[in-house]
Amino acid sequence: MEIHHLTTADWRRRRAIRLRALRDSPDAFGATLAEELTVDDAGWQARLARPDVATFVAHADGEDIGLVTSAPYGDHAGLFSMWVDPRHRGRGVGEALVRAAVSWAMQQGYERMLLDVGDSNVAAVAFYTRLGFRPTGVTGSLPPPRDHHLEHQRELRLR
Repeated sequence: MEIHHLTTADWRRRRAIRLRALRDSPDAFGATLAEELTVDDAGWQARLARPDVATFVAHADGEDIGLVTSAPYGDHAGLFSMWVDPRHRGRGVGEALVRAAVSWAMQQGYERMLLDVGDSNVAAVAFYTRLGFRPTGVTGSLPPPRDHHLEHQRELRLR
């Protein structure tokens, strides 16, 4: 497995894996598949052109199998769009993606990384706990009409 830091030229890869993630786990993300399908090519390119955002893809066996993005979350780094293809879960793909995002965030000078995770996503909560992410006490929900999906914020101290 390799971890690739995507560039603007990789926008088609990011779009393809992001749409796969939304089809597989629609309630794990703030955005919906319907919303993301409305983004035009220039929008996908612009997401990867931002210098304050890093997107990483795990690649193995000739295909992209995981995705994560790190971007500003207030004054901290945020972990967003985390997804691993179900056929590759439990094999260290997610951990490798998080390590890449954490490394990038540290290089940018961030001291904390934040993420939001669904309360009912037991596997993801356990995964982030194992990696050292601790609850901050901040809670919320997905945007309407999915606001019945509760989530909470977690943080990892980087320094």
